Amino acid sequence: MIKFARVFHGTAFTSRSPKEVEVLKDHLFCINEDGMIEKIVGPDHDEYQQIVEVYQSSDCYHRLDEGQYFLPGFIDLHVHAPQWAQAGTALDIPLYDWLNTYTFPIEAKFADLEFANKVYNEVVDTLLANGTTTALYFATVHKEASLLLAQICAEKGQRGLVGKVVMDNPDQTEDYYRDRDTKTALVETEEFILAVKELGKTTKQGVYPVVTPRFIPSCTDEALKGLGELAGKHDTYIQSHCSESDWEHGYVKERFGKNDAFALNDFGLLREKSVMAHCNFLSDEDADLFAEKGAAVSHCPISNAYFANSVIPIARFQSKGVDIGLGSDISGGFSPSLFDNVKQSVISSRMLEDGVNADLPANERGVSNSRITLNEAFYFATAGGGESLSLPIGRLAENYAWDVQIIDTKLETAKLPLYDEEEKLHDIFQKIIYLARPENIRQVWIQGEQVWDRGTGSSHNI
Repeated sequence: MIKFARVFHGTAFTSRSPKEVEVLKDHLFCINEDGMIEKIVGPDHDEYQQIVEVYQSSDCYHRLDEGQYFLPGFIDLHVHAPQWAQAGTALDIPLYDWLNTYTFPIEAKFADLEFANKVYNEVVDTLLANGTTTALYFATVHKEASLLLAQICAEKGQRGLVGKVVMDNPDQTEDYYRDRDTKTALVETEEFILAVKELGKTTKQGVYPVVTPRFIPSCTDEALKGLGELAGKHDTYIQSHCSESDWEHGYVKERFGKNDAFALNDFGLLREKSVMAHCNFLSDEDADLFAEKGAAVSHCPISNAYFANSVIPIARFQSKGVDIGLGSDISGGFSPSLFDNVKQSVISSRMLEDGVNADLPANERGVSNSRITLNEAFYFATAGGGESLSLPIGRLAENYAWDVQIIDTKLETAKLPLYDEEEKLHDIFQKIIYLARPENIRQVWIQGEQVWDRGTGSSHNI
């Protein structure tokens, strides 16, 4: 029998496909030294009892208590880490005003590394406590503070993909918060890429640099072109905002005479490792280009409700073969929990399909075939996020990383309404997704290492 680094024993829920959740009842999950799932063994397998007998008395055997379940760790594809400092404020004003009145002044403060250290430590801890095992982060224009965020992810064991933001366009950015000039922006981006690649070599879970033009309005043509070249040269991830709101979408059309997707593609920024946030105003041609290039959409349903001026037709984009994951978009989205964003993505899709104007007849009110199921939204938060990043994460399956959150449904202060001992496991899954609160997340593991424990309130080195 193969020797395993750890063996986990319990019932798990994971996506088999975008529409189907697989229930692995009372299975064994055998983890190797690299933190990968080497083997999954069901109760009817010949090796099942043998593995239990060999490992059950050892420290590397972890059996769930009654009422506890495994979920894959969540993958958040759009987090503005510095905006944790303003989360929950000013969500009632237009995007342009919100950015210039609140967001850019907050982000400018990250020139102060002491301030950056405090906020970045707390946002990473907060996401871990909410079950987020992988996060795609926007930092700020400050190279050193952005590198600090990557270092904090590495130290706490979170799989962080971090971008130093580029904003060099004086027509759309304020003097107090802008790259010094285009050349400096590109030089510092390359230095950041190289430093994070070296940092990533020291981690088990991986930490990755991301080329990050904030969005087209904040960047000159020269910067966009240079960033596309850097991404190609160093084979990095790329992130930006794409066709988010009436204002941003309209600005790009006026500047280039085309939509964001085609403009980004012209600069070499739409490719296999590109993740574009929001994308509410993608046309069918834009979505086809995303699918052709292998670029992914980060769907941010809570943030979109405040700032996007529309409901994204996510079911249509999915039907076209576009990779889709979920993003919290802190702080345009107030919640650091992908549980909340899973629920909102279902709600928003139903509002799009059913319509919202009661003065119209029911058959004219909405957009048909727009709704998504809870299973699909869960897929976006887990397996879809992994596919968007082309990483073996987001599923509880062999040859995937052991990134999990352990959910406790019997916690005294947050019990889930489970009264039938014969309740169907898929119904339990639905109750977990709709009703679980952060305190129901007892532990979080990333790449086979425990990084969060609710009982101790601790992250890493547990």
